[in-house]
Amino acid sequence: MLNAKISGIASYLPDDVLTNDDLAQMVDTNDEWITTRVGIKERRVLKKDVGSSYMGIKAVKKLLEETGTNPDDVDLLICATSNPDYRFPSTASVILHHCDMEKKCYGYDIQAACAGFIVATYDATAYIKSGLYKKVIVVCAEKMTSMVNYKDRSTCPLFGDGAAAVLMEPTEEPVGFQDGVFHVDGSGLEHLLYRAGGSAHPTSHATIDADENCLYQEGRPVYRHAVIDMLTSSQEIMKRNNLTCDDIQWFVPHQANLRIIEAVGGRLGISDDKVLVNIQHVGNTSAASIPICLDEYKSRLKKGDKIVLTAFGAGFTWGASYLIWAI
Repeated sequence: MLNAKISGIASYLPDDVLTNDDLAQMVDTNDEWITTRVGIKERRVLKKDVGSSYMGIKAVKKLLEETGTNPDDVDLLICATSNPDYRFPSTASVILHHCDMEKKCYGYDIQAACAGFIVATYDATAYIKSGLYKKVIVVCAEKMTSMVNYKDRSTCPLFGDGAAAVLMEPTEEPVGFQDGVFHVDGSGLEHLLYRAGGSAHPTSHATIDADENCLYQEGRPVYRHAVIDMLTSSQEIMKRNNLTCDDIQWFVPHQANLRIIEAVGGRLGISDDKVLVNIQHVGNTSAASIPICLDEYKSRLKKGDKIVLTAFGAGFTWGASYLIWAI
């Protein structure tokens, strides 16, 4: 049976580093406060006057080079981002143009917040299994610092910038994406959102003065929902596929908060050495966090490894995927 596999992965992180000590010079916080609550020591920051596409282009070009893929052979590019360069055109179109892929390749953006990677790869899987496309690139590019309020000490330590891309292709081998479960609950709107700038609440002098043109998060309800929802969706995907903790080689959660990761992994009963974590030096890069983490650990991943991915983000939107590593 035809399935979709990841045949290549690449990522890009900006050179500039923002440490906890740097943040302590900007807002009332310190290294101990941040490390204790979220487990982050530093994050990368894109200081150039460019958008998320800059990092997406870097990741896609690296992916094409490392996989030896001709840009003309790619059928579709899906860009997952909460930080598009513009309201329109799509960030995907910008990336395609600068990667010389626009002659034959179609592209579009999706917005599934921090769950963007697992949602976009599930979409790509459907395209490939249907036979409609043979080569699909999923790129996640997030300039999270563009929406951070550096006067809000509860949120500004969390986020960093970065991008990652995967090439997905058809396979008849017993590898690739096996299953996915996804959920959305719009009642989460009030707890995690970017208040101004959309059609419901357009940008104005008043919204800028009120710091509404930046990310807003209520920590306690988001933490509670993130733990419960990533836990239950992971349990659901494992049950549906008759997987036990012993069957899984790797568990890769969205890198939102180290305490959330520890809580989910602990309640699942997965040993710490199977949980891939890089949040300490990358921070929360939203949709890009899972593929950046996979790329960082790819030397440890082996063909045939069973992997569960899970993510939770604004909306609320969340879910889990089960794949068998193919590289």
